[in-house]
Amino acid sequence: MRERLLAVSAATIDRRLASARAVTAGQRRRRRSALNGLRSSVPVRTFGDWKDPAPGFVEADLVAHCGGTLSGSFVWSLVLTDIASGWTECVPLLVREARLVVDALDHLRGALPFPLRGIDTDNGSEFLNEVLVAFCREQGIELTRSRPYRKNDQAWVEQKNGAVVRRMVGYGRLEGVPAAEALARLYSAARLFVNVFQPSFKLAEKTRHGGRVRKRYHAPETPCARLLALDAISVATKDRLRAVLGTVDPLALLDEIRAVQHHLAALAAGATVHPMPERDADLDGFLRSLALAWRAGEVRPTHRARQRPPRHWRTRQDPFDTSWPRIVQWLETEPHRTAKELFDCLRREQPGCSSPASFGPYSAASATGGVWPPVVSSSPVRRHHLRTPSARRAQSTLGTRSRRTRPRSTRMPERLHRAGSSRANSPNAPDHRPRPQAPQRTTRVRSSEASR
Repeated sequence: MRERLLAVSAATIDRRLASARAVTAGQRRRRRSALNGLRSSVPVRTFGDWKDPAPGFVEADLVAHCGGTLSGSFVWSLVLTDIASGWTECVPLLVREARLVVDALDHLRGALPFPLRGIDTDNGSEFLNEVLVAFCREQGIELTRSRPYRKNDQAWVEQKNGAVVRRMVGYGRLEGVPAAEALARLYSAARLFVNVFQPSFKLAEKTRHGGRVRKRYHAPETPCARLLALDAISVATKDRLRAVLGTVDPLALLDEIRAVQHHLAALAAGATVHPMPERDADLDGFLRSLALAWRAGEVRPTHRARQRPPRHWRTRQDPFDTSWPRIVQWLETEPHRTAKELFDCLRREQPGCSSPASFGPYSAASATGGVWPPVVSSSPVRRHHLRTPSARRAQSTLGTRSRRTRPRSTRMPERLHRAGSSRANSPNAPDHRPRPQAPQRTTRVRSSEASR
């Protein structure tokens, strides 16, 4: 018995005594969750296992419209992305619940232009539950999951979360039925605008050469164009896609998206009563507004600008503090003049207070012929300091030469040269001077022997 006890490993002892230690410490033993057994029954699929699937294998994910805090109830968006074509469908959910997820998937099955063959999800409880597993088993849909804490396993749908949902909806908090209805209306217009009119890249191959990875992409195409080029899509489905392609107006879709985005931005800002925009929009007025949209900067109402504190201090004294009214007067009278001409006029008008050193590198460069730092012919200039073409031209004009007079292979670095000289001057340094050689012995040859 002693030998058997001594042969037990430390890990086995800890595992055997875990329940006894928990009881003695006054802790309750954690029960194993029922989801662990269900999770183990769903196979794992990584990003490298897709190869070249047929249309109908999608990745699914949820996007939270919580506004930065997960407390309370808010609206979610269910996103499906097809691996073969990139076709993306979105649908809002009032809450994150397994039954609502199954109902949304059943609704999206009829909206997809191809049969739903497989679903790849993450490890959340809204996907890995008995309701969704039973639904996939009844409908003949293959259900797989990604690895925990590996978002790259769902790279296709994660990219659409940012490019479609976050870019159109933003990061504000949306709550209640009005927000869900507005999202449903937004997604009904966005699905056609994204899948029919927005091209995207698709990876063709990826090769590794040592430490570098080289990727080659197909020509940009819309998801609709990719489906029309696939042989796996039926002729009837292709005819429906061509009919949609010929009747949909991208300008009307964009106008609808902008109108609903204004409504969502008001709801996210806290407006309790905000009327839903009407569908009968003035497309001519919207088209005229696009010509001047660039003046407003970002035109998306749901865009969240980064808040930066205003900078109200200076690191040094403003050299144009006293001269700025004069410069503004010159600009108003002669707006075509360049900055260099204005600076030269200022130097002629105020020669005492406008020295090149007081205005920074620009003025010093203009005073030295456009070269900064200024090149002086009396001091040697290293070649690696002269990066710009103007500096090299100034070097050739002034006649300076580089310190590199010998090839790199035969020239000793300056740091090693200094180190060698310092060692040579130390008293304990070995003597490497050449020793005098002994004179060679010569033999005298007789003339008779030389004649032989």
